[in-house]
Amino acid sequence: MYTDVVVLAGVGTVLLAIAFMGGFAYMFVQDGKKHDRLEQNKNRG
Repeated sequence: MYTDVVVLAGVGTVLLAIAFMGGFAYMFVQDGKKHDRLEQNKNRG
């Protein structure tokens, strides 16, 4: 199967964009968990 360099560049760009968005999602989830723990600690005290 013939693949052009432009096709490979496009696929690479899409994969990088997905990885970037996945990193942001992971960061937001971790930050949300941290805030949830802080809220629970406030309610206890």
